[in-house]
Amino acid sequence: MTVKIHSLKINTSKNFEIIDITSRINELIEIDKGIVSIFSKHSTSAIVVNENERGLLRDFEAAMDNLITDKFSYQHDRIDNNARSHLKSFLLSSSECLPIKNGRLDLGTWQSVFFVELDGPRANRTVTLTMVGE
Repeated sequence: MTVKIHSLKINTSKNFEIIDITSRINELIEIDKGIVSIFSKHSTSAIVVNENERGLLRDFEAAMDNLITDKFSYQHDRIDNNARSHLKSFLLSSSECLPIKNGRLDLGTWQSVFFVELDGPRANRTVTLTMVGE
């Protein structure tokens, strides 16, 4: 069994941004088969798997804004005024664990891996990849 660990650095330019990181992950895979844990080291970001279709990505952003609105006075905003970003991250996930086959992510036809920025713009966001396999 082999374990390989890599980090991706991601810079974002918007408050809410969805970035396809599938190809960057595939470039770093060093095992033929196994699994990879993809983990964002930030409380106001997420890792998700879905289809990379422009309309769907816009719909996702609108749905998140409708679920967590700025109509309320959130208690966390007294600290650093980003409660909406933290609340959105509660609904998503900071990680995904995905299969690797033939040295690449074994995704469905329409699936991609996304880093979701919820509190940008930010520089040097870190995503850790931990690969276990052969």
